[in-house]
Amino acid sequence: MIILDSIAAMQQQARDWRRAGEQIVFVPTMGNLHAGHIALVEAARSQAEHCVVSIFVNPGQFGPEEDFATYPRSFDADCGKLKAAGVDCVFAPSTEAMYPEGKDACTSIMVPGISDVLEGEHRPGFFTGVATVVNKLFNCVRPDIAIFGEKDFQQCLVIQRMVRDLDLSVKIVTLPTVREADGLALSSRNAYLNAEQRQIAVRLSICLGRLVAAIHQPGEINFAVIHASQELEQQGFEVDYVVIRRQRDLQVPAASDTALVALAAVRLGAIRLIDNVPFILENA
Repeated sequence: MIILDSIAAMQQQARDWRRAGEQIVFVPTMGNLHAGHIALVEAARSQAEHCVVSIFVNPGQFGPEEDFATYPRSFDADCGKLKAAGVDCVFAPSTEAMYPEGKDACTSIMVPGISDVLEGEHRPGFFTGVATVVNKLFNCVRPDIAIFGEKDFQQCLVIQRMVRDLDLSVKIVTLPTVREADGLALSSRNAYLNAEQRQIAVRLSICLGRLVAAIHQPGEINFAVIHASQELEQQGFEVDYVVIRRQRDLQVPAASDTALVALAAVRLGAIRLIDNVPFILENA
């Protein structure tokens, strides 16, 4: 496994592989890897001759009061996991390499509409940071295929829309959320949870499961969402949002929509957790 921190070196490596007629599959990460990331890598390895994983904690995805400085970093351990998983190349650029004049002076990409709701409302500028860095990483790695996890459901939609709108020649593949045995969605930020918070955190996925099970007809959605929000507050969460939206664009579903997703964002003290459950409304 090779480790590259230079954009020029990564681009040259990609050119060499392409000249040999070999394809590249890419898994972007911010490091502190867990079993969910490794599941993406294992799926990726069957998609192309070469698998590249990036490790880059992107400052553009953190607001002024968020945890960029303290975000968990475990580069050596991450590289050990990736080598064991059969990754060909780790791309780990510095912040200075990615944003030589600073992130605020960098050309940015905004994906309107899909970026403005839910996470976009609660974390202004977040999806501009996501779209910008993913586009930059695509230009560095030059992948044929890129793999993303559906735990960040809205992020997947933003990236798919960006790829479509900018006519990028990369295929986006999304894979289902990987969970702990008790149902908690795997996340790098789970490392922040103490033992008591960990016991509470799993109730988020349980509540979303109950919410989906409670919806049998479109007319029951609003009642079920209100009940779910109240339940989460009673369990000790501060609720940013609990909603049912249609899967394709996260808009409020019409009576005819059947492909839906339950999404929630909550806080346990300073720790913010997100989760979602896609489902088909079979009785609509």
